Amino acid sequence: MSYTIITDTSANLPEALLKRHKVCEIPFSYCEEGEIHTCMDIEAFDGERYYNAIRSGARVSTSQINPGQYMECMRPLLEKGEDILYVGMSSGISGAYASAELAAAELREEFPQRDIRLIDTYSASLGEGLLVLKAIACKAGGMALDAAAALLLSLRHRVCQVFTVDDLLHLRKSGRISNITAVAGTVLNIKPLLKGDELGRIVNFGKVIGRRRAVETLAAKYDMLAEEPETQTVGIAHADCPQEAARLASLLMKNRPPKEIVTVCYEPVTGAHVGPGALALFFLGGAGVRTALR
Repeated sequence: MSYTIITDTSANLPEALLKRHKVCEIPFSYCEEGEIHTCMDIEAFDGERYYNAIRSGARVSTSQINPGQYMECMRPLLEKGEDILYVGMSSGISGAYASAELAAAELREEFPQRDIRLIDTYSASLGEGLLVLKAIACKAGGMALDAAAALLLSLRHRVCQVFTVDDLLHLRKSGRISNITAVAGTVLNIKPLLKGDELGRIVNFGKVIGRRRAVETLAAKYDMLAEEPETQTVGIAHADCPQEAARLASLLMKNRPPKEIVTVCYEPVTGAHVGPGALALFFLGGAGVRTALR
């Protein structure tokens, strides 16, 4: 049976790429100074303006995707006889995946002959995006829905997402970090090292002195943990710090160059929580890499 891949804007992938592969995208929304926005195309997003506005004190809040939005996207596909593979943002940091489950449960009753598979990536930004790219490759290669879903479920625990932020204020405000008391904060220029854990929650796993050392540590974790990097697409996301993203990319190329590096500006919804200056690295490691990372 034919199936359609659905994802959300947290995957941080270009709209043109998703359209080319007929991937449906559901938007998260954000409110900036009282105006509600969505960002469907990361390539058209003015990240410099947005993150400078946050630095200057702009009020930004975000909204998760509700069940109705999922049903609006899924129902027409099901009516056309399409099965669905949804690859979504981590349930560890957003309630959107629970909304997808509610929508899928209702639609399964309405369309009992159709198959709806939901993949909780336990990731966000390009951590989620890398699994969307894998889903695209599976479908393009003729892989059936069952096999594609099984592969993504096996890979999600191998997606390593490590990052640093300039200020924990944004994660603290939104409750997106699970062990905030373990972090020393910004005292004495101490920079936190953060990761996605085995349930997709953001947790602190270390700290270093200075931003330069933080960038070097992200690269060192890649050198240590990346599995067969020459076959991988590696992701870098930044919240308006393109020079440091470029430096991180150059460090990755030194010892164990990947097949490809994709660098994006953090889309505005996830970016509102990690804050201006966040820098993240996403790659595939071995089994259990999320628990082993420390």
